Amino acid sequence: MAALNFWLMKIIYILWLRQVKRFLRSKSRIVGALGQPLLFLLAFGYGFGPIFQRAGQGNYLEFLAPGIIAMTIIFTSIFNGMEVIWDRQFGFLKETLVAPVSRFQIMFGRTLGGATVATLQGIIVLAISLIAGFRPVNWWMVPWSVVIMLVIALLFTALGTALASQLADMQGFQLITNFLVMPLFFLSGAMFPIEGLPKALATIVKFDPLSYGVDALRGMLINVTHFGLHVDAIVLVVITIAFLAIGSYSFSKIQV
Repeated sequence: MAALNFWLMKIIYILWLRQVKRFLRSKSRIVGALGQPLLFLLAFGYGFGPIFQRAGQGNYLEFLAPGIIAMTIIFTSIFNGMEVIWDRQFGFLKETLVAPVSRFQIMFGRTLGGATVATLQGIIVLAISLIAGFRPVNWWMVPWSVVIMLVIALLFTALGTALASQLADMQGFQLITNFLVMPLFFLSGAMFPIEGLPKALATIVKFDPLSYGVDALRGMLINVTHFGLHVDAIVLVVITIAFLAIGSYSFSKIQV
């Protein structure tokens, strides 16, 4: 039994390691993924900062930084699903699927690797935010914020895998994910306070899973929450488990 468990963990580890190594070896990918978050952070953080302060809302850069970290994670996570299509087209996925292992282990190893990559990107953006002037209220909560980043990354990497499992065309995947990601991001409260919103918009925000990720990061980094950290954590864990189950089912039905 112990030998079987070791073998299963080794499979997941190898697939996880492949994703991480591909990321670390691609310097252009690391730099390119940081372009948009850096633009948002500097242009909006300093551009709208004075307006935010005059409205009595405090430092906009501190408010914005957790949202930009979440934006980096969701973009990186969902677009990791494209690697499923890429591997299918070049035959690597077929070689993986014929191995004597369950598809859930393959899916979980890939998902965990993609989530790790997205979390690393989030940590890099956090470091850039610190250089730009962002300061967490409670430094001892920073490690816990990394845990939240990983949960967000797992959630949306599983979603990306589920979508990619149903598609065979990269262009179609990009169009669908852009159509999905942009509303999730802009309606999550990443760039604006969600207090006092119109009732219809406030309802939509509550059904956006990224809203709870952004809120949890804000609660840990600047001690400001809308839903409450306990609610954020419970919702994120439940939705992540649900999306992992959906992603696993979709991946199990993939045709190569």
